[in-house]
Amino acid sequence: MRSPYTQLYLHIVWATWDRLPLITEQVKPRLYAAIAAKCHELKCVPLAIGGIADHVHLLVRLHTTVAAATLAKEVKGASSHLVTHEITPDQFFKWQGSYGAFTLRKSETPNVQAYIERQAEHHAAVDLWEEGNRLRPKKMKTRIESGSPSRRRPTSRWLLRFPTAENWMNPHA
Repeated sequence: MRSPYTQLYLHIVWATWDRLPLITEQVKPRLYAAIAAKCHELKCVPLAIGGIADHVHLLVRLHTTVAAATLAKEVKGASSHLVTHEITPDQFFKWQGSYGAFTLRKSETPNVQAYIERQAEHHAAVDLWEEGNRLRPKKMKTRIESGSPSRRRPTSRWLLRFPTAENWMNPHA
């Protein structure tokens, strides 16, 4: 019987509750092992797992039957359950409800894998605000910097501009 041939690569990022530094050196090895085990259980291949105290990156090759949302839900749920029930049951641990997911070409996976494996060095050297400004789309920069309003009516005034160091704490300024 024939089977489908796919190369579906996904980079998923999610954070701890309120970006609290909950992923300690004690928790990290078993947490990452649980994430890898859940990926294998879902017939996905984890290529890299890494992060720092407040977030995790996962690079995975998806199986044809697994949706990105299903993978994120299952991995976050299984890892959170392990931490709260076995690793540190007497301490608070919780993931944020959301996540980011990005598709990749196979040729991009080595660079993303290296990026994930170097998270500690990356975050020690790069300022979060500078990285956010570097990564936001050029079109968005132009509209924001020129002060021109969006053509579509936003649901809130905050949506008119990307958060910066100046307006992050006061979105209605």
